[in-house]
Amino acid sequence: MKAVGYFQSLPIDHAESLIDLTVAEPVPGDFDLLVEVKAVSVNPVDAKVRMRAASTDGQPRILGWDATGVVRAVGAKVSRFQPGDKVWYAGDVTRAGSNSELHLVDERIVGPMPASLGYAEAAALPLTAITAWELLFDRLKVLTADPTRDNTLLVIGAGGGVGSILIQLARQLTGWTVIGTASRPQTQTWVRELGAHHVIDHSKPLAEGLKAAGIAQVSAAISITHTDEYLSQIVDLLEAEGQFALIDDPKSLDVLAFKRKSLSVHWESMFTRSTFRTPRLARQGEILRRVAQLVDRGIVRSTVAERFGTISAANLKRAHALLESGASRGKIVLEGF
Repeated sequence: MKAVGYFQSLPIDHAESLIDLTVAEPVPGDFDLLVEVKAVSVNPVDAKVRMRAASTDGQPRILGWDATGVVRAVGAKVSRFQPGDKVWYAGDVTRAGSNSELHLVDERIVGPMPASLGYAEAAALPLTAITAWELLFDRLKVLTADPTRDNTLLVIGAGGGVGSILIQLARQLTGWTVIGTASRPQTQTWVRELGAHHVIDHSKPLAEGLKAAGIAQVSAAISITHTDEYLSQIVDLLEAEGQFALIDDPKSLDVLAFKRKSLSVHWESMFTRSTFRTPRLARQGEILRRVAQLVDRGIVRSTVAERFGTISAANLKRAHALLESGASRGKIVLEGF
């Protein structure tokens, strides 16, 4: 079968950073679905893994952790899906990725694809939707906040993939005031269209933007990117006993400054549950089922911003390069081989 992968960790402009391959078809394990991949999207994790994890066994590494497709076969203990079902999922970073014609994925982290979306539009959502959902409802537990208070959420880097779905979920499913940050005019417009009550420019002091919006401090802050640059500002802007969550990889994180205000710090990694096979592994399938319902009801929209053609090494290189530039907006999708 066709696939795209690599053997060495190389800069994306290198000829062999990603290459077109022919590999053997995988065989389902007990809880696996064998999915015919129809579309994928590209996330920062793809570029991070490419640069940090080279092949060690002579076999190519295949990236890709966002996919839509059709179930072609199921493992002996599968109970949730059957051949012919249309599915979407983000997968498991400890296994081969979805940049291949056929892909194995544990049924417990898979959901039924929204009926109202095509394969490409749906492929933009799984990883970011799970990440955003876990951030809001599992880590920060925003729905347990005192509803009589003016709860405010600051989302730093709101124009990217995770921010684009997080803004929608926070606006549609909570009573919180949602403030997103973005620096470019087109990205600011995008974040506002997705439902942010206020959009401020993160290339300027955040306090200035909040003040202009009539907000002195926030109840919670989520940093999606460049946490190192904003950490001291975040501490100042959070109210006492506030909450901070992050998903990126700061070179260091000195949390001592959080003590005086009794600020809580929450990490979110979408792959934790699948990597450690936690008791709540199947929650990711449940989240995807719920998000599909929200999409079909018109409450949440796809965050596709760029379509890069078919799933090939050349097109995936373009996608990685755009993500690494830091200038992407929404999600990049590829469809078919």
